[in-house]
Amino acid sequence: MVELGPQIAVHGGRRIFLSLVTLALAEVPTAAAQEVVELPGRDQWLEPDFAHVFRVGVPIGEEWEMFANIPKVAFDADGNLYVFDSAGPGSSADLRIVVFDSTGGFLRHFGSAGEGPGEFRSPASYAVLRDGTTIVADLGHRAYHLFDASGQFLRMVRGGMGTPRGNESGGAVSSVGVAALPEIHADPRGGAVYSMEGRTWLVSSLGGLAWPSAYRPIDRHDIGGEEVGAETLVRAWRPEHEPRDDDRAASLPTITIANPDGGSTSLADALRGSAAPLVFEPELLVGVLPTGDIVYSDSSTYALHLTAADGGALLRTITRPLRPERVSPGIEAEFNRKREAGLQRSASGGGSYSFSLGEPRFYPEIPVIQALSATWEGRIWVMRRGDDDLLEDGPIDVLTADGEYVGTYRTGATKMPDAFGPNGLAAYIEFDEFEVASVVVRRLPTEVR
Repeated sequence: MVELGPQIAVHGGRRIFLSLVTLALAEVPTAAAQEVVELPGRDQWLEPDFAHVFRVGVPIGEEWEMFANIPKVAFDADGNLYVFDSAGPGSSADLRIVVFDSTGGFLRHFGSAGEGPGEFRSPASYAVLRDGTTIVADLGHRAYHLFDASGQFLRMVRGGMGTPRGNESGGAVSSVGVAALPEIHADPRGGAVYSMEGRTWLVSSLGGLAWPSAYRPIDRHDIGGEEVGAETLVRAWRPEHEPRDDDRAASLPTITIANPDGGSTSLADALRGSAAPLVFEPELLVGVLPTGDIVYSDSSTYALHLTAADGGALLRTITRPLRPERVSPGIEAEFNRKREAGLQRSASGGGSYSFSLGEPRFYPEIPVIQALSATWEGRIWVMRRGDDDLLEDGPIDVLTADGEYVGTYRTGATKMPDAFGPNGLAAYIEFDEFEVASVVVRRLPTEVR
């Protein structure tokens, strides 16, 4: 569990002890010192010298090389690429895992929908351990499916999803409501995944899936047995906001949602009284280092917190003197314009059904950090908000876990990789002009790996 205590500030290589106790409490024992490392405010530009390795995914070809929708890609220690291909949104049961070797050669595919062990009902999130063990978190089964490196089903590990969490006020947790799909990251040491709130909010009935109102947890799930062994390592900050107005839920289209237990509920009833996230609300962004240590961002400021894999003690905080942008009426108007344009494109394209939850509500500022990831070898990549267009992706900083600033890629020089692999491999999910998905793999230079 993260506990705050005395801190050491590092400015330009100097370390300054910052005590959090007063002289009157000087005799009270305190926690171990923690570092606060402040990076320079001026960017030092990096050149995107990435070597092309291979690309997979074509509009017309063999079944294994045509992808419908790719929610996730991952690597194992041999450099094999795992492509999670779904026919629909992340909750679709029609999921398969396609595996390619380190040169792009097809190896195998596995995974199918069904009710039995190793068959998917509502696959929600995915991870690959370094030894090639594939893990699929299935909300329908309320379990993790485990497959070995050859794609053979190993076993199911129950728990870790749909487990009721009481709210901080002691009130009951509704079994139907808006919930965040649990996002998982593989523990590089093996035998476990880290679970935290995902970025996709949707309606679900999971026997009481609800997150505490006062914090956002980062849990370590041990999957070595038949039941998940869960330990909360971090209680990240949760922004506060008022529940949704019930009148908004009542005005929604008539949509019936099937529950994993065979029942159903209406979208309006599920959303009634829920507290959906605000536009620009700071997300819980997480990366996992090779040691199993966690780096995360949970606020609108540029602050990265590093916590230990064992016990979750706070090791250091890395900051940059970059401030959030206040949300002005002009920014709100521009967001609404782009939102309406996106809904119109979705409707005209015949894709998944889109609907409005009423007028959006806005967080008062746009967070500095928009995305966060850790490389196979331990670099931290941090994507900031856009420079000129605050609603678009911005520059990407690269730094070390010790707080060394490596440099920054200019806006548009590179996207944030969707997966990092061994020997500098990085995978990017891309779409052509016809929205056909493919995955391109490049090799990163040593300094940013």
